[in-house]
Amino acid sequence: MSVRIGSRPVGDGAPVYVIAEIGLNHNGSVELAKQLIDVAADAGAQAVKFQKRTPEVSTPEHMKQTLRETPWGTMTYLDYRYRVEFDREQYIEIGDHATLRGLHWFASPWDEPSVDFLEDLNVVAHKVASASVTDLPMLERLRATGKPVILSTGMSTLEQIDRAVDVLGTEKLVILHATSTYPLPPEEANIRTILSLQARYPGVPVGYSGHERGLQISLAAVALGAVVVERHITLDRTMWGSDHAASLEPQGLEHLVRDIRVIEEALGDGVKRVFPGELAPQAKLRRVIAA
Repeated sequence: MSVRIGSRPVGDGAPVYVIAEIGLNHNGSVELAKQLIDVAADAGAQAVKFQKRTPEVSTPEHMKQTLRETPWGTMTYLDYRYRVEFDREQYIEIGDHATLRGLHWFASPWDEPSVDFLEDLNVVAHKVASASVTDLPMLERLRATGKPVILSTGMSTLEQIDRAVDVLGTEKLVILHATSTYPLPPEEANIRTILSLQARYPGVPVGYSGHERGLQISLAAVALGAVVVERHITLDRTMWGSDHAASLEPQGLEHLVRDIRVIEEALGDGVKRVFPGELAPQAKLRRVIAA
């Protein structure tokens, strides 16, 4: 089964759908967001993703007044959340830029008002962050939109994922295996879970959202059958911010997309045959001709 996001099918038989997660790596700058959109487009990704919060709703109470050192000085965590949020006009500007570069764009809403905000902008899909898997009222709001929903599953038990799937339904659902450790060490990647999720939710496209350094784990996920790959991107991993260190720089994203396309082609259809390129070596090297 496949799910259509905009004009693109996502699922078995379709090209791997590559999502470049900008998240908060724009650090509140529209110009930086546009540069990251250009990086995604130039690398051959299909979509860019942001995060949308209503800070007074989505920020945990115990965190609101916690002080944080930022490039703009010391401020409360709540004030920091407001500082890096885009308003409607800014989202229209960056959304238009993504569309002009041939990319889908959407976001992870972290609360119900953010779902309504994104719907007003007519995003093509919604993404559920791993932190929101248990927010069932928000999931109900997402299902009511009728849009495709991409569900990340980090920091979640199978029972929690089951409840989320029950709320969202499976008709327009894509599930991503994820482990919410930043950066992700290989021993916690557990990418065989992709196979487990495929078996548990038959017919639902399954992909991978990675937070590791490097490309190997994401590429192995494709070899295991992931039909979506999502990775954070940045201009520079040393920039200030919590996600930059676990992100891909421009050349890394370019290499990821390139290598995914090679793997897709190399996987083939599983039918054993003699290929045209083997005929000359066969004639030269095979001593005993088959009956």
